[in-house]
Amino acid sequence: MEMDEISALQRRADGGGPGPIRRTALHDTIVNHLRDMIIEGDLEPGTRLHEGQLGEQLGISRTPLREAIKYLASEGLVELVPSRGAVVKRFSAKDVHDMLTVLRTLEELAGRLACETATDSEIAQVRVLHNEMIDRYKAADRLQYYKLNQDIHTAIVKLAQNSSLFDIHAMLQTRLKRIRFIGHEGPEKWAAAVAEHEEMIAALEARDKARLSEVLGRHLFNAWDRVRDSL
Repeated sequence: MEMDEISALQRRADGGGPGPIRRTALHDTIVNHLRDMIIEGDLEPGTRLHEGQLGEQLGISRTPLREAIKYLASEGLVELVPSRGAVVKRFSAKDVHDMLTVLRTLEELAGRLACETATDSEIAQVRVLHNEMIDRYKAADRLQYYKLNQDIHTAIVKLAQNSSLFDIHAMLQTRLKRIRFIGHEGPEKWAAAVAEHEEMIAALEARDKARLSEVLGRHLFNAWDRVRDSL
């Protein structure tokens, strides 16, 4: 049946690593699962994505897998290389530094604008995300912590109400997913990132645009320090 061919994956309830998992009718779940594998390092930079081997490993057919790979290529996480096929994108240290520099500038601007334009209700929603993120930190759940962390950055940029800023930020944030994830490796780095987020939410709730802009800029500057040795 057609629906069987356009099947997708859903990460197992136990949160385990790569392996056969339940089939669903949701194409997005395939993309999300492969993206998680890239973020967590199951698919390392430079890895060639063999459709047959990967499809057998995950228990899915080639058609939905191929579409998912093309989508990840559009996000900049996968590179389609002539004669080699699909390869997990490898960024140089300079690539990462350049992207973080631009991302820092964007978030500094977003912080100032958000303090001016956000409603009390919108700020309260960011607080909810922050509290959930802290719960995941206390539970040592790195992947869910990371996803909530990124949701917070996205939410603050969205509060700036500038679509051009939001679009460029989203593109860079997607390409830096794996890099930002490894920035939380080790208890000291992780605790430092959490402390910066505590400052962030306090500044947003106080609508202190100079402070929020400074904290966001410092957070992204420190992100480079936390990842450059890994590159």
